[in-house]
Amino acid sequence: MSAPLPTAAAVGTHGDQAAALAAHASMVAQLRRPGACGGHPDAAGLIETHLSSLLLAGGHVYKLKKPLLLAFVDFSTLALRQAACLEELRLNRRTAPQWYLDVVPVLQASTGAVIAGPGQVPAGVVVDWAVRMRRFDHRQTFDLLASEGRLTEPQVDRLAEAVAAFHAGQPPLAVGPGHAEATCQGVRDNLAELMALLIAATATDLAGQVAALQRWSRAAEQPALMDQRARDGRVRDGHGDLHLGNLFWADGAAVLFDALEFDAGLRQIDTIGDLAFAFMDLLAHGLPQWGWRFINRTLEASGDWAALPLLAWWAVHRAAVRAKVALLGVPANADDQARAAGLAKARRYLDVASALAAPPRPRLVLMMGLSGSGKTAVAGQLAQQLGGVRLRSDVERKRLFGLAPTARAAPALGLYGAEASQRTYARLHDLAAAALQAGVPVVIDAASLQRPERDGVRLLAQRLGVPFTLLLCEAPAAVLRQRLDQRQAAGDDPSDATADVLLQQLPFTEWPADDERADLLRLATDVDWLQLAAAVKALPLG
Repeated sequence: MSAPLPTAAAVGTHGDQAAALAAHASMVAQLRRPGACGGHPDAAGLIETHLSSLLLAGGHVYKLKKPLLLAFVDFSTLALRQAACLEELRLNRRTAPQWYLDVVPVLQASTGAVIAGPGQVPAGVVVDWAVRMRRFDHRQTFDLLASEGRLTEPQVDRLAEAVAAFHAGQPPLAVGPGHAEATCQGVRDNLAELMALLIAATATDLAGQVAALQRWSRAAEQPALMDQRARDGRVRDGHGDLHLGNLFWADGAAVLFDALEFDAGLRQIDTIGDLAFAFMDLLAHGLPQWGWRFINRTLEASGDWAALPLLAWWAVHRAAVRAKVALLGVPANADDQARAAGLAKARRYLDVASALAAPPRPRLVLMMGLSGSGKTAVAGQLAQQLGGVRLRSDVERKRLFGLAPTARAAPALGLYGAEASQRTYARLHDLAAAALQAGVPVVIDAASLQRPERDGVRLLAQRLGVPFTLLLCEAPAAVLRQRLDQRQAAGDDPSDATADVLLQQLPFTEWPADDERADLLRLATDVDWLQLAAAVKALPLG
Protein backbone atom coordinates (compact mmCIF):
# COMPACT_ATOMS: atom_id res chain seq x y z
CA MET A 1 0.00 0.00 0.00
CA SER A 2 1.34 3.44 -0.98
CA ALA A 3 1.77 6.21 1.54
CA PRO A 4 -1.13 8.69 1.60
CA LEU A 5 -0.60 11.84 -0.39
CA PRO A 6 -0.52 15.22 1.39
CA THR A 7 -3.85 16.99 1.61
CA ALA A 8 -4.49 20.25 -0.22
CA ALA A 9 -3.89 22.21 2.96
CA ALA A 10 -0.45 20.65 3.39
CA VAL A 11 0.67 22.02 0.03
CA GLY A 12 -1.16 25.30 0.34
CA THR A 13 -0.24 28.71 -0.96
CA HIS A 14 2.28 29.45 1.75
CA GLY A 15 3.51 25.91 2.31
CA ASP A 16 6.86 24.47 1.57
CA GLN A 17 7.04 24.38 -2.24
CA ALA A 18 9.81 21.80 -2.24
CA ALA A 19 7.66 19.48 -0.14
CA ALA A 20 4.68 20.14 -2.40
CA LEU A 21 6.68 19.26 -5.50
CA ALA A 22 8.00 16.12 -3.82
CA ALA A 23 4.44 15.08 -3.00
CA HIS A 24 3.43 15.77 -6.59
CA ALA A 25 6.30 13.60 -7.86
CA SER A 26 5.21 10.80 -5.53
CA MET A 27 1.63 11.05 -6.79
CA VAL A 28 2.79 10.97 -10.41
CA ALA A 29 4.93 7.90 -9.70
CA GLN A 30 1.89 6.14 -8.23
CA LEU A 31 -0.24 7.09 -11.24
CA ARG A 32 2.30 5.56 -13.58
CA ARG A 33 1.68 2.07 -12.16
CA PRO A 34 -0.15 -0.36 -14.48
CA GLY A 35 -3.90 0.16 -14.12
CA ALA A 36 -3.61 3.34 -12.06
CA CYS A 37 -4.02 5.86 -14.87
CA GLY A 38 -7.42 5.70 -16.49
CA GLY A 39 -7.55 1.94 -16.04
CA HIS A 40 -4.95 1.38 -18.75
CA PRO A 41 -3.20 -1.95 -18.13
CA ASP A 42 0.32 -0.76 -18.97
CA ALA A 43 2.58 1.63 -17.11
CA ALA A 44 1.94 5.24 -18.07
CA GLY A 45 4.56 7.28 -19.89
CA LEU A 46 5.60 10.66 -18.54
CA ILE A 47 6.47 14.05 -20.01
CA GLU A 48 7.53 16.83 -17.65
CA THR A 49 7.25 20.54 -18.45
CA HIS A 50 8.03 23.54 -16.30
CA LEU A 51 4.41 23.77 -15.11
CA SER A 52 2.86 20.35 -15.71
CA SER A 53 3.23 16.58 -15.62
CA LEU A 54 1.68 14.72 -18.55
CA LEU A 55 0.85 11.03 -18.17
CA LEU A 56 0.52 9.02 -21.39
CA ALA A 57 -1.82 6.07 -21.00
CA GLY A 58 -3.11 4.26 -24.06
CA GLY A 59 -4.96 6.67 -26.30
CA HIS A 60 -5.21 9.39 -23.66
CA VAL A 61 -3.07 12.03 -22.00
CA TYR A 62 -3.69 13.19 -18.43
CA LYS A 63 -2.25 16.63 -17.70
CA LEU A 64 -1.69 17.61 -14.06
CA LYS A 65 -0.63 21.05 -12.84
CA LYS A 66 2.42 21.15 -10.60
CA PRO A 67 1.78 22.76 -7.17
CA LEU A 68 3.78 25.90 -7.98
CA LEU A 69 3.64 29.44 -6.68
CA LEU A 70 5.63 31.64 -9.06
CA ALA A 71 5.61 35.29 -10.03
CA PHE A 72 3.42 34.57 -13.04
CA VAL A 73 1.35 31.55 -11.95
CA ASP A 74 -0.33 30.20 -8.81
CA PHE A 75 -1.19 26.48 -8.82
CA SER A 76 -0.45 26.11 -5.12
CA THR A 77 -3.81 24.76 -3.88
CA LEU A 78 -6.14 22.01 -4.97
CA ALA A 79 -8.88 24.54 -5.76
CA LEU A 80 -6.56 26.66 -7.89
CA ARG A 81 -5.38 23.63 -9.84
CA GLN A 82 -8.96 22.50 -10.45
CA ALA A 83 -9.88 25.97 -11.67
CA ALA A 84 -6.84 26.03 -13.96
CA CYS A 85 -7.78 22.62 -15.39
CA LEU A 86 -11.33 23.76 -16.09
CA GLU A 87 -10.07 26.94 -17.72
CA GLU A 88 -7.62 24.99 -19.86
CA LEU A 89 -10.45 22.73 -20.99
CA ARG A 90 -12.70 25.70 -21.82
CA LEU A 91 -10.04 27.57 -23.76
CA ASN A 92 -8.77 24.67 -25.80
CA ARG A 93 -12.17 23.33 -26.72
CA ARG A 94 -12.47 26.49 -28.84
CA THR A 95 -9.85 25.12 -31.25
CA ALA A 96 -9.56 21.39 -30.43
CA PRO A 97 -12.91 20.17 -29.05
CA GLN A 98 -12.39 16.61 -30.23
CA TRP A 99 -9.02 16.43 -28.46
CA TYR A 100 -9.80 18.05 -25.09
CA LEU A 101 -12.29 15.73 -23.37
CA ASP A 102 -12.89 16.61 -19.71
CA VAL A 103 -11.40 17.24 -16.27
CA VAL A 104 -11.07 14.19 -14.03
CA PRO A 105 -10.18 13.78 -10.33
CA VAL A 106 -7.07 12.11 -8.98
CA LEU A 107 -8.13 10.00 -6.01
CA GLN A 108 -6.21 8.65 -3.03
CA ALA A 109 -7.40 5.03 -3.00
CA SER A 110 -6.28 2.25 -0.69
CA THR A 111 -3.72 1.16 -3.27
CA GLY A 112 -2.38 4.65 -3.95
CA ALA A 113 -3.23 7.48 -6.31
CA VAL A 114 -5.55 6.54 -9.19
CA ILE A 115 -7.47 8.11 -12.03
CA ALA A 116 -10.63 6.16 -12.73
CA GLY A 117 -11.03 4.51 -16.09
CA PRO A 118 -14.26 3.83 -18.01
CA GLY A 119 -16.81 2.15 -15.76
CA GLN A 120 -14.59 2.39 -12.68
CA VAL A 121 -15.83 4.16 -9.54
CA PRO A 122 -13.03 3.81 -6.98
CA ALA A 123 -13.44 5.29 -3.53
CA GLY A 124 -11.04 7.83 -2.19
CA VAL A 125 -10.29 11.44 -1.39
CA VAL A 126 -9.75 13.86 -4.28
CA VAL A 127 -6.10 14.93 -4.07
CA ASP A 128 -5.71 16.55 -7.49
CA TRP A 129 -7.24 17.14 -10.91
CA ALA A 130 -6.17 16.38 -14.47
CA VAL A 131 -7.21 17.47 -17.94
CA ARG A 132 -7.99 14.38 -20.00
CA MET A 133 -7.15 14.59 -23.69
CA ARG A 134 -7.04 12.37 -26.72
CA ARG A 135 -3.47 11.49 -27.53
CA PHE A 136 -2.09 12.75 -30.84
CA ASP A 137 1.02 11.75 -32.76
CA HIS A 138 3.78 13.85 -31.19
CA ARG A 139 5.78 13.53 -34.41
CA GLN A 140 3.18 15.76 -36.07
CA THR A 141 3.76 18.90 -34.01
CA PHE A 142 4.69 21.82 -36.23
CA ASP A 143 8.04 22.35 -34.51
CA LEU A 144 9.12 18.82 -35.43
CA LEU A 145 7.67 19.10 -38.93
CA ALA A 146 9.64 22.32 -39.38
CA SER A 147 12.93 21.19 -37.83
CA GLU A 148 12.91 17.91 -39.78
CA GLY A 149 12.09 19.53 -43.13
CA ARG A 150 8.65 17.90 -43.33
CA LEU A 151 6.49 21.03 -43.17
CA THR A 152 4.59 21.58 -46.43
CA GLU A 153 2.93 24.50 -48.14
CA PRO A 154 -0.60 23.07 -47.69
CA GLN A 155 0.05 22.62 -43.96
CA VAL A 156 1.09 26.27 -43.65
CA ASP A 157 -2.03 27.30 -45.55
CA ARG A 158 -4.31 25.21 -43.33
CA LEU A 159 -2.61 26.70 -40.27
CA ALA A 160 -3.24 30.22 -41.54
CA GLU A 161 -6.88 29.38 -42.21
CA ALA A 162 -7.29 27.84 -38.75
CA VAL A 163 -5.77 30.83 -36.95
CA ALA A 164 -7.74 33.35 -39.03
CA ALA A 165 -10.99 31.48 -38.38
CA PHE A 166 -10.22 31.21 -34.66
CA HIS A 167 -9.64 34.95 -34.31
CA ALA A 168 -12.69 35.77 -36.42
CA GLY A 169 -14.81 33.66 -34.07
CA GLN A 170 -13.72 35.52 -30.93
CA PRO A 171 -15.68 38.67 -30.04
CA PRO A 172 -13.80 41.97 -29.65
CA LEU A 173 -12.89 42.77 -26.06
CA ALA A 174 -13.55 46.10 -24.41
CA VAL A 175 -10.26 47.31 -22.94
CA GLY A 176 -9.47 50.37 -20.89
CA PRO A 177 -7.40 53.39 -21.88
CA GLY A 178 -4.27 51.89 -20.33
CA HIS A 179 -4.23 48.88 -22.66
CA ALA A 180 -1.30 50.03 -24.81
CA GLU A 181 0.86 51.08 -21.88
CA ALA A 182 0.19 47.78 -20.08
CA THR A 183 1.14 45.85 -23.23
CA CYS A 184 4.34 47.84 -23.68
CA GLN A 185 5.25 47.46 -20.02
CA GLY A 186 4.85 43.71 -20.27
CA VAL A 187 7.28 43.65 -23.18
CA ARG A 188 9.77 45.83 -21.29
CA ASP A 189 9.50 43.58 -18.23
CA ASN A 190 10.13 40.45 -20.27
CA LEU A 191 13.29 41.92 -21.80
CA ALA A 192 14.49 43.00 -18.35
CA GLU A 193 13.91 39.48 -16.99
CA LEU A 194 15.76 38.01 -19.97
CA MET A 195 18.65 40.40 -19.37
CA ALA A 196 18.86 39.31 -15.72
CA LEU A 197 19.00 35.64 -16.74
CA LEU A 198 21.79 36.31 -19.23
CA ILE A 199 23.80 38.31 -16.73
CA ALA A 200 23.43 35.48 -14.21
CA ALA A 201 24.65 33.06 -16.90
CA THR A 202 27.58 35.42 -17.69
CA ALA A 203 26.48 35.44 -21.35
CA THR A 204 27.94 38.88 -22.04
CA ASP A 205 27.48 38.84 -25.81
CA LEU A 206 23.83 37.85 -25.58
CA ALA A 207 23.25 40.46 -22.88
CA GLY A 208 24.61 43.04 -25.32
CA GLN A 209 22.14 41.82 -27.94
CA VAL A 210 19.27 42.19 -25.49
CA ALA A 211 20.41 45.69 -24.53
CA ALA A 212 20.19 46.69 -28.21
CA LEU A 213 16.77 45.06 -28.48
CA GLN A 214 15.59 46.96 -25.42
CA ARG A 215 16.51 50.26 -27.07
CA TRP A 216 14.93 49.25 -30.37
CA SER A 217 11.75 47.92 -28.77
CA ARG A 218 11.21 51.05 -26.71
CA ALA A 219 11.66 53.25 -29.79
CA ALA A 220 9.33 51.01 -31.84
CA GLU A 221 6.40 51.20 -29.40
CA GLN A 222 3.27 52.62 -31.02
CA PRO A 223 0.77 53.21 -28.20
CA ALA A 224 -1.53 55.38 -30.31
CA LEU A 225 -1.87 52.67 -32.96
CA MET A 226 -2.33 49.99 -30.28
CA ASP A 227 -5.13 51.93 -28.61
CA GLN A 228 -6.76 52.65 -31.97
CA ARG A 229 -6.70 48.97 -32.85
CA ALA A 230 -8.26 48.17 -29.49
CA ARG A 231 -11.07 50.61 -30.30
CA ASP A 232 -11.38 48.97 -33.72
CA GLY A 233 -12.04 45.59 -32.09
CA ARG A 234 -8.69 43.95 -32.78
CA VAL A 235 -8.11 42.86 -29.18
CA ARG A 236 -9.53 39.34 -28.76
CA ASP A 237 -9.27 36.45 -26.32
CA GLY A 238 -6.66 34.61 -28.34
CA HIS A 239 -4.25 31.75 -27.78
CA GLY A 240 -1.38 33.56 -26.06
CA ASP A 241 1.35 30.97 -26.70
CA LEU A 242 1.15 30.21 -30.41
CA HIS A 243 4.64 28.84 -31.07
CA LEU A 244 5.10 25.83 -33.33
CA GLY A 245 5.26 23.38 -30.43
CA ASN A 246 1.63 24.21 -29.62
CA LEU A 247 0.37 23.28 -33.08
CA PHE A 248 -0.06 19.83 -34.58
CA TRP A 249 -1.28 18.24 -37.78
CA ALA A 250 -4.03 15.62 -37.67
CA ASP A 251 -6.66 14.39 -40.10
CA GLY A 252 -5.68 16.95 -42.73
CA ALA A 253 -6.05 19.92 -40.38
CA ALA A 254 -3.84 22.20 -38.33
CA VAL A 255 -4.86 22.09 -34.66
CA LEU A 256 -4.14 24.80 -32.09
CA PHE A 257 -3.72 23.46 -28.55
CA ASP A 258 -2.27 24.35 -25.14
CA ALA A 259 -3.61 27.91 -25.03
CA LEU A 260 -2.26 29.96 -22.16
CA GLU A 261 -4.70 29.51 -19.27
CA PHE A 262 -2.95 30.97 -16.23
CA ASP A 263 -2.94 34.68 -17.15
CA ALA A 264 -5.78 36.15 -19.20
CA GLY A 265 -3.79 39.35 -19.71
CA LEU A 266 -1.18 37.46 -21.72
CA ARG A 267 -3.89 35.93 -23.89
CA GLN A 268 -6.32 38.81 -24.36
CA ILE A 269 -4.22 40.77 -26.81
CA ASP A 270 -4.16 42.26 -30.28
CA THR A 271 -4.56 39.41 -32.77
CA ILE A 272 -1.25 40.34 -34.39
CA GLY A 273 0.40 39.21 -31.14
CA ASP A 274 -0.75 35.65 -31.83
CA LEU A 275 0.19 35.77 -35.51
CA ALA A 276 3.62 37.16 -34.70
CA PHE A 277 4.39 34.16 -32.48
CA ALA A 278 3.91 31.52 -35.17
CA PHE A 279 5.53 33.83 -37.75
CA MET A 280 8.61 34.33 -35.58
CA ASP A 281 8.94 30.63 -34.83
CA LEU A 282 8.85 29.76 -38.53
CA LEU A 283 11.71 32.22 -39.01
CA ALA A 284 13.58 30.69 -36.07
CA HIS A 285 13.26 27.27 -37.71
CA GLY A 286 14.91 28.61 -40.87
CA LEU A 287 11.66 28.88 -42.85
CA PRO A 288 11.17 32.59 -43.60
CA GLN A 289 9.25 31.80 -46.79
CA TRP A 290 6.66 29.87 -44.78
CA GLY A 291 6.57 32.63 -42.17
CA TRP A 292 5.65 35.22 -44.75
CA ARG A 293 3.21 32.85 -46.45
CA PHE A 294 1.48 32.41 -43.08
CA ILE A 295 1.28 36.19 -42.55
CA ASN A 296 0.00 36.78 -46.08
CA ARG A 297 -2.69 34.14 -45.76
CA THR A 298 -3.95 35.24 -42.36
CA LEU A 299 -4.01 38.97 -43.14
CA GLU A 300 -5.59 38.43 -46.55
CA ALA A 301 -8.34 36.40 -44.86
CA SER A 302 -9.00 39.05 -42.19
CA GLY A 303 -8.23 42.16 -44.23
CA ASP A 304 -6.22 43.37 -41.24
CA TRP A 305 -3.28 44.77 -43.19
CA ALA A 306 -3.24 47.64 -40.68
CA ALA A 307 -1.55 45.22 -38.26
CA LEU A 308 1.68 45.19 -40.28
CA PRO A 309 3.30 48.18 -38.50
CA LEU A 310 3.16 46.13 -35.27
CA LEU A 311 4.37 42.81 -36.69
CA ALA A 312 8.11 43.24 -36.13
CA TRP A 313 7.64 44.67 -32.62
CA TRP A 314 5.44 41.78 -31.56
CA ALA A 315 7.69 39.21 -33.27
CA VAL A 316 10.77 40.54 -31.47
CA HIS A 317 8.88 40.22 -28.20
CA ARG A 318 7.88 36.64 -29.02
CA ALA A 319 11.50 35.77 -29.82
CA ALA A 320 12.57 37.22 -26.46
CA VAL A 321 9.89 35.16 -24.71
CA ARG A 322 11.18 31.95 -26.28
CA ALA A 323 14.76 32.89 -25.42
CA LYS A 324 13.72 33.38 -21.80
CA VAL A 325 11.86 30.06 -21.76
CA ALA A 326 14.97 28.35 -23.13
CA LEU A 327 17.02 29.69 -20.22
CA LEU A 328 14.37 28.94 -17.60
CA GLY A 329 14.23 25.37 -18.85
CA VAL A 330 17.81 24.73 -17.73
CA PRO A 331 17.72 23.21 -14.20
CA ALA A 332 19.79 24.85 -11.48
CA ASN A 333 21.85 21.67 -11.14
CA ALA A 334 22.37 21.24 -14.90
CA ASP A 335 25.76 20.27 -16.27
CA ASP A 336 27.78 22.41 -18.67
CA GLN A 337 26.37 20.66 -21.72
CA ALA A 338 22.77 21.40 -20.72
CA ARG A 339 23.62 25.02 -19.94
CA ALA A 340 25.32 25.41 -23.31
CA ALA A 341 22.28 23.93 -25.06
CA GLY A 342 19.97 26.40 -23.31
CA LEU A 343 22.18 29.32 -24.28
CA ALA A 344 22.39 28.09 -27.87
CA LYS A 345 18.62 27.96 -28.12
CA ALA A 346 18.32 31.43 -26.61
CA ARG A 347 20.91 32.70 -29.09
CA ARG A 348 18.92 31.31 -32.02
CA TYR A 349 15.85 33.27 -30.98
CA LEU A 350 17.82 36.42 -30.20
CA ASP A 351 19.45 36.30 -33.63
CA VAL A 352 15.97 36.22 -35.17
CA ALA A 353 14.93 39.17 -33.01
CA SER A 354 17.99 41.17 -34.03
CA ALA A 355 17.30 40.49 -37.72
CA LEU A 356 13.67 41.57 -37.33
CA ALA A 357 14.81 44.78 -35.66
CA ALA A 358 17.08 45.66 -38.61
CA PRO A 359 15.18 44.75 -41.80
CA PRO A 360 16.59 45.54 -45.26
CA ARG A 361 15.18 48.44 -47.25
CA PRO A 362 11.71 47.54 -48.56
CA ARG A 363 10.78 47.68 -52.22
CA LEU A 364 7.57 47.91 -54.24
CA VAL A 365 6.81 45.51 -57.08
CA LEU A 366 3.80 45.99 -59.37
CA MET A 367 2.58 43.01 -61.35
CA MET A 368 1.30 43.41 -64.90
CA GLY A 369 -0.27 40.91 -67.25
CA LEU A 370 -3.39 39.69 -68.97
CA SER A 371 -5.80 37.45 -67.13
CA GLY A 372 -4.38 33.95 -66.84
CA SER A 373 -0.77 35.06 -67.19
CA GLY A 374 0.23 33.71 -63.77
CA LYS A 375 0.52 37.04 -61.95
CA THR A 376 -1.01 35.84 -58.71
CA ALA A 377 1.15 32.73 -58.38
CA VAL A 378 4.29 34.71 -59.19
CA ALA A 379 3.30 37.53 -56.83
CA GLY A 380 2.73 35.09 -53.99
CA GLN A 381 6.11 33.44 -54.37
CA LEU A 382 7.83 36.78 -54.85
CA ALA A 383 6.31 38.22 -51.66
CA GLN A 384 7.58 35.22 -49.69
CA GLN A 385 10.99 35.54 -51.34
CA LEU A 386 11.27 39.24 -50.51
CA GLY A 387 9.95 38.80 -46.96
CA GLY A 388 6.87 40.88 -47.65
CA VAL A 389 3.19 40.86 -48.53
CA ARG A 390 1.11 40.41 -51.65
CA LEU A 391 -1.83 42.79 -52.03
CA ARG A 392 -4.30 41.18 -54.41
CA SER A 393 -6.64 43.47 -56.35
CA ASP A 394 -9.26 40.72 -56.85
CA VAL A 395 -9.57 40.24 -53.08
CA GLU A 396 -9.44 43.91 -52.07
CA ARG A 397 -11.93 44.91 -54.78
CA LYS A 398 -14.49 42.47 -53.41
CA ARG A 399 -13.71 43.48 -49.84
CA LEU A 400 -14.64 47.07 -50.71
CA PHE A 401 -18.07 45.79 -51.78
CA GLY A 402 -18.53 43.52 -48.76
CA LEU A 403 -18.06 40.31 -50.72
CA ALA A 404 -16.15 37.18 -49.77
CA PRO A 405 -13.07 36.59 -51.95
CA THR A 406 -14.58 33.69 -53.91
CA ALA A 407 -18.07 35.20 -54.22
CA ARG A 408 -19.18 35.84 -57.78
CA ALA A 409 -20.17 39.45 -58.31
CA ALA A 410 -23.50 40.38 -59.90
CA PRO A 411 -23.06 42.84 -62.81
CA ALA A 412 -25.36 45.32 -61.05
CA LEU A 413 -22.73 45.86 -58.37
CA GLY A 414 -20.43 47.49 -60.89
CA LEU A 415 -17.33 45.82 -59.48
CA TYR A 416 -15.37 46.30 -62.66
CA GLY A 417 -16.49 49.76 -63.69
CA ALA A 418 -14.18 52.76 -63.80
CA GLU A 419 -15.23 54.10 -60.39
CA ALA A 420 -14.80 50.72 -58.68
CA SER A 421 -11.38 50.29 -60.27
CA GLN A 422 -10.31 53.73 -59.07
CA ARG A 423 -11.44 52.87 -55.54
CA THR A 424 -9.61 49.55 -55.71
CA TYR A 425 -6.32 51.11 -56.80
CA ALA A 426 -6.68 53.82 -54.14
CA ARG A 427 -7.15 51.08 -51.56
CA LEU A 428 -4.10 49.21 -52.84
CA HIS A 429 -2.05 52.43 -52.71
CA ASP A 430 -3.06 53.07 -49.10
CA LEU A 431 -2.30 49.52 -48.00
CA ALA A 432 1.02 49.48 -49.82
CA ALA A 433 2.09 52.82 -48.35
CA ALA A 434 1.35 51.69 -44.79
CA ALA A 435 3.24 48.42 -45.27
CA LEU A 436 6.25 50.08 -46.90
CA GLN A 437 6.43 52.71 -44.19
CA ALA A 438 6.52 49.82 -41.71
CA GLY A 439 9.54 48.41 -43.57
CA VAL A 440 7.63 45.58 -45.26
CA PRO A 441 8.19 44.91 -49.00
CA VAL A 442 5.02 44.91 -51.10
CA VAL A 443 3.96 43.12 -54.27
CA ILE A 444 0.77 44.55 -55.77
CA ASP A 445 -1.03 41.83 -57.71
CA ALA A 446 -3.15 43.61 -60.32
CA ALA A 447 -3.53 43.51 -64.11
CA SER A 448 -2.11 47.06 -64.48
CA LEU A 449 -3.04 47.11 -68.16
CA GLN A 450 -3.51 50.89 -68.32
CA ARG A 451 -0.59 53.32 -68.15
CA PRO A 452 -2.21 55.58 -65.48
CA GLU A 453 -2.57 52.58 -63.16
CA ARG A 454 1.15 51.86 -63.43
CA ASP A 455 2.16 55.51 -63.14
CA GLY A 456 0.19 55.88 -59.92
CA VAL A 457 2.09 53.04 -58.26
CA ARG A 458 5.40 54.28 -59.67
CA LEU A 459 4.76 57.72 -58.16
CA LEU A 460 3.91 56.10 -54.82
CA ALA A 461 7.31 54.40 -54.78
CA GLN A 462 9.03 57.68 -55.64
CA ARG A 463 7.18 59.52 -52.90
CA LEU A 464 8.19 56.91 -50.32
CA GLY A 465 11.74 56.64 -51.61
CA VAL A 466 11.67 52.88 -52.23
CA PRO A 467 12.89 50.91 -55.27
CA PHE A 468 10.18 50.14 -57.84
CA THR A 469 9.88 47.26 -60.30
CA LEU A 470 7.20 46.56 -62.90
CA LEU A 471 7.02 42.80 -63.47
CA LEU A 472 5.25 41.77 -66.68
CA CYS A 473 4.03 38.16 -66.86
CA GLU A 474 3.61 36.75 -70.37
CA ALA A 475 2.27 33.53 -71.87
CA PRO A 476 0.79 32.49 -75.24
CA ALA A 477 -2.92 33.16 -75.77
CA ALA A 478 -3.75 29.44 -75.82
CA VAL A 479 -2.14 29.00 -72.40
CA LEU A 480 -4.04 32.00 -71.02
CA ARG A 481 -7.38 30.61 -72.21
CA GLN A 482 -6.64 27.14 -70.85
CA ARG A 483 -5.74 28.51 -67.42
CA LEU A 484 -8.85 30.67 -67.27
CA ASP A 485 -11.11 27.76 -68.24
CA GLN A 486 -9.51 25.55 -65.56
CA ARG A 487 -9.82 28.28 -62.94
CA GLN A 488 -13.48 28.88 -63.71
CA ALA A 489 -14.21 25.16 -63.56
CA ALA A 490 -12.56 24.91 -60.13
CA GLY A 491 -14.57 27.87 -58.82
CA ASP A 492 -12.29 28.48 -55.84
CA ASP A 493 -10.34 31.54 -56.99
CA PRO A 494 -11.19 35.18 -56.20
CA SER A 495 -10.66 36.20 -59.84
CA ASP A 496 -13.81 36.56 -61.94
CA ALA A 497 -11.85 36.65 -65.21
CA THR A 498 -12.97 34.36 -68.03
CA ALA A 499 -11.83 33.76 -71.60
CA ASP A 500 -14.38 36.42 -72.65
CA VAL A 501 -12.79 38.92 -70.26
CA LEU A 502 -9.41 38.14 -71.83
CA LEU A 503 -10.77 38.99 -75.27
CA GLN A 504 -12.09 42.30 -73.92
CA GLN A 505 -8.71 43.15 -72.39
CA LEU A 506 -6.64 42.77 -75.54
CA PRO A 507 -7.76 45.87 -77.50
CA PHE A 508 -7.48 48.16 -74.47
CA THR A 509 -4.12 47.03 -73.09
CA GLU A 510 -1.42 49.71 -73.03
CA TRP A 511 1.84 47.80 -73.14
CA PRO A 512 4.88 49.34 -71.41
CA ALA A 513 6.33 52.29 -73.32
CA ASP A 514 10.01 52.97 -73.84
CA ASP A 515 10.15 55.32 -70.84
CA GLU A 516 8.93 52.47 -68.58
CA ARG A 517 11.68 50.04 -69.52
CA ALA A 518 14.15 51.23 -66.88
CA ASP A 519 12.17 49.51 -64.12
CA LEU A 520 10.58 46.74 -66.24
CA LEU A 521 11.23 43.02 -65.90
CA ARG A 522 9.55 40.43 -68.14
CA LEU A 523 8.79 36.87 -67.09
CA ALA A 524 7.62 34.06 -69.36
CA THR A 525 5.19 31.93 -67.37
CA ASP A 526 4.38 29.19 -69.91
CA VAL A 527 6.62 26.69 -68.13
CA ASP A 528 6.03 24.17 -65.37
CA TRP A 529 5.83 25.41 -61.80
CA LEU A 530 9.32 24.30 -60.77
CA GLN A 531 10.86 26.18 -63.70
CA LEU A 532 8.73 29.22 -62.97
CA ALA A 533 9.65 29.17 -59.28
CA ALA A 534 13.32 29.03 -60.23
CA ALA A 535 12.85 31.94 -62.64
CA VAL A 536 11.14 34.03 -59.96
CA LYS A 537 13.94 33.25 -57.52
CA ALA A 538 16.48 34.42 -60.11
CA LEU A 539 14.82 37.80 -60.68
CA PRO A 540 17.34 40.62 -60.05
CA LEU A 541 15.44 42.30 -57.24
CA GLY A 542 18.23 42.48 -54.65
